[in-house]
Amino acid sequence: MTRPVPMVEILRGDFMESRHEGHAAIANAGGRIVDAWGDPGVVILPRSSAKMLQALPLIESGAGADLSTEQLALACASHSGERHQVFLVSQWLADLGLDDNALLCGPQASRDREHCLWMNRVGKEVTRVYNNCSGKHAGFLALARHLDAGLDYVDPDHPVQRSVRLAIEETCNEESPGFGIDGCSAPNFAVSLAGLARAMARFAAAGSSGGIRDVAMKRIVDAMIAHPDLVSGHGRACAALMESANEPLAVKTGAEGVYVAILPKRKLGIALKIADGATRASEVAMAVLLARFRAINENHPLLNRDIRNWNGLATGVMRPAAGFATPPGG
Repeated sequence: MTRPVPMVEILRGDFMESRHEGHAAIANAGGRIVDAWGDPGVVILPRSSAKMLQALPLIESGAGADLSTEQLALACASHSGERHQVFLVSQWLADLGLDDNALLCGPQASRDREHCLWMNRVGKEVTRVYNNCSGKHAGFLALARHLDAGLDYVDPDHPVQRSVRLAIEETCNEESPGFGIDGCSAPNFAVSLAGLARAMARFAAAGSSGGIRDVAMKRIVDAMIAHPDLVSGHGRACAALMESANEPLAVKTGAEGVYVAILPKRKLGIALKIADGATRASEVAMAVLLARFRAINENHPLLNRDIRNWNGLATGVMRPAAGFATPPGG
């Protein structure tokens, strides 16, 4: 196994305080890895970066035929529990004749500071619909209903999860070696980083063949690009990258330092994994790779981030490691 390479470094004054290493792969529409850093064959749990793959059976089955672009974006989201996000997921559940109790993802406090303070002030209960994965779970419920299956949809042997695993394996073009249970209680099927990049490249190239999967992928990408505010939330990296991009693109974070990007104009897919699991480093590393293609500006705020203390003073900087994103052999 090739060692991870330095990707992001933290400086405080003149001192190198921390360094984050990782792996990355870029794939083209033909499935070829065109650039890589570290070990593209490393097997990872893609965590929430796999939500687009987990949403494929929802559309391919016909269960999502009439879903809005907002609902499809939420099915792929790690949302912030903002008021409008929670309202839309609640409406989706109501359309299914269900409520918050049907969600198996567990409750999670809103990441929207103002909304969270309001909830505390008025004594509003933190419920499952606030979970960042509630949109994905609403999609699982819609698929379970369509398949006339039970609502224990997070069971790895449930028809919903069997269809998810098949979609992941086919799209990544490899057999998953197993799964771990994600923070939202759903199985998260392991893949190689190269496989994940190949899957993102297939999403990037979707829209020409007219096949069922091709149409499903195109709908998902278009929904994410149309609603970055639903995919993540105000001020968060996914929304910031999509909203400020120089071309249409879809990006998605995952826990433990995973990040993916879909670049339709270039028909490329990117996947990266920070070895120590640091989300802060994955955001910078993804920004570096997007800037390499000029998909975002070279002065994007994520590329050099001030570190500030409790008094608001800039005490350090988080920046790309020297040499990262230079093409191998370049």
